[in-house]
Parts: sequence; structure tokens; C-alpha cells
Amino acid sequence: MLRIRFRRWLPATLLALTFGTSGSMAAPSETEPLRWNVPAEQAECPAGDTAVWSRYRGGRDCIRYFAAGDLDSAPLAMIVFYGDRTSRARRDPSMIPNNTVRAQRAYAARLSTRFGLPVIIVARPGTYGSSGNHFHRRQAAEFLALNGALDAIRKRHRIGRFVLVGQSGGATAAAALLTLGRTDISCAVLTSGAYALVERAEFLRRQNGLPSRPGRDETGLRNPYDPLAYVSGIAPDKNRLIIVIGSPEDRLTPFRFQKEFADAVEARGHRVRLTEHAAPPPLHHVLTGVGLRTAAQCATGGRGRGATVETLSGRSQIVPSKAPRGPNGQIRNILSATAL
Repeated sequence: MLRIRFRRWLPATLLALTFGTSGSMAAPSETEPLRWNVPAEQAECPAGDTAVWSRYRGGRDCIRYFAAGDLDSAPLAMIVFYGDRTSRARRDPSMIPNNTVRAQRAYAARLSTRFGLPVIIVARPGTYGSSGNHFHRRQAAEFLALNGALDAIRKRHRIGRFVLVGQSGGATAAAALLTLGRTDISCAVLTSGAYALVERAEFLRRQNGLPSRPGRDETGLRNPYDPLAYVSGIAPDKNRLIIVIGSPEDRLTPFRFQKEFADAVEARGHRVRLTEHAAPPPLHHVLTGVGLRTAAQCATGGRGRGATVETLSGRSQIVPSKAPRGPNGQIRNILSATAL
């Protein structure tokens, strides 16, 4: 791919075709593998409607997003955050499943059609073409980058408000955005999220027979941004609903920490609902389908296509979740697999 430093040798016509009107590189082919764990370089942030440039305190990132539905001037859009993808981040991009613009847009289109809402899948830093280092996740920079990206997406498409939904590490990201004081969130659905990050990391080390590493997140890094420690930053909004859903048997994100987060949010006077829901063994962790359906219902008051009411009327029934079809067609959970 040509880099911007070669610009002086390119004819003007070729420059217009390569860089477009924004000065950024043209969007890659929809079937080209998306890059992972790459530095934030302006010249590598593609022009078009699949990326925004997020500038935030202490850094900047190119954040990729994949949208479907009537997005422009939408009063409400669903934002989807995937869980951690550490095993995939170690692979060559060509070997990562569904790692193309086409596959991600197709999945967003299926969700949009199913729920009757505009859907935007926002790629966390270091994944699916977004710049950044996925192995440095849950540091403040990750959430500041996503916060800036939502601002840019909302401005570009003139969107009114958002419904956030995230599974596992994606739930932690959505919770962090709440604590950054956003006032454009109508509903947030957080399934199997990670909170009390340092304490959780020690729990996982004991569970797996690993030595203690006091003060460090599961990533091995100090000073993670823990939404539980920053619930005071959540903006008052009597109409917003925060829904925390988890399995009491979860082996990756213990339910007691999810309850601790929900209790802390409620103690601040916010509308929050804590729900128990069964999740598939052996990890009892993946609740992707439940989260998506609940977010659709929260957005439409139960009138959306494919929505259910099982998780909005207090504690849900303990039933297995039904996941939507993933980008390659089979029934699967795309928001998270076996890792956060």
C-alpha cells in the first residue's frame, strides 16, 4: 500500500483516487483482512464510512466501525462492542475468522434486520482494523479512544442517542463509557462484564494455579481503568436504564463482581437492573444473544422485532440463551468466545 510520504511523486489524478478528499488512505477492499495491533497513523486511517479518527487526552486512534440500517439522522442506534479477542490477536490477520469489512457489515446487517434498528459494531483498539494494542486493553486509553469514536460517529451521522450492548470485555467497555459521563445513552446492556479488575485477576490466578501478581490486571498491567471505581462519573439521567446480566456460575467474570458494580451504580441513584441468566458450560460466560435481544427490547420498549421481555421484568428465568447467526452463517456467539 502506498504511503503518504510518496505523495510528491504521484500525479494529481492518482492522488485523488488514492487518498480521497480527506487526506486519509482510501478504504481497503471489503474482502481484505483487517489489520490488528497497529500504530495510530493518519495515513493508514481509511477514508469513507468505516473509520473515524478519535483524539483524546493523551493520544489518538483510528477506530473502525461497521454499520447497517438507516443510520443518518437516526434518533437511536445500537452500538455493539465485542469481548476480548486475545487468541485471535496472536494470529496472522488472514487467519482470523470474519476479519473483513464485508463480514462485519454483513453481521451488522443481520442484527439490524432482526431487531429493526440501525446497528453499529465498533471495533475496540487493536482489533478488526482499529489502531492500538489489544494486549493493553482495559487501560484508560482504550476507553477514551472509544468515547471519542462515539462522538465522531454521532456527529458524522447526526445520530440522536445510543443503546450500548457489550459482552464480557465489551460490557466493561460500555460500562466505562457510562462512567466517562456520556449523556447520549438511552440504555446500556452489560452481559458477563468484568469489574473489580485487580481482584478479579487474582481470583483467576488462584483458580488456574498461577502465582499472585498484586496490583495487576489479568493483562499483567498496573492501573487498569476499572468502571467500578468510577461510578461517580455516570451522568444523572432518570430515563436511562442500565441492565447488568450474568450467570452465577461464570468462571471468567465472577457474578459477585457484576453484582458489586450494579449495587454501586444503584447506590448513586441510577436506574439499574441486575439479572441472573444461565450461560453454556463449561465457562458459563457467553450471554451474547441475551444481551442483544435485551438491548433491542430496551430500545423499543418491547416492540422491536426479535425482542423478548425475559430480562426486563426483574430477575429473569434461568434459561439458556439463543445466539444470532454469526458472519459465516452458523449459529454462534460473536461478541465473545472463551475469553473476555
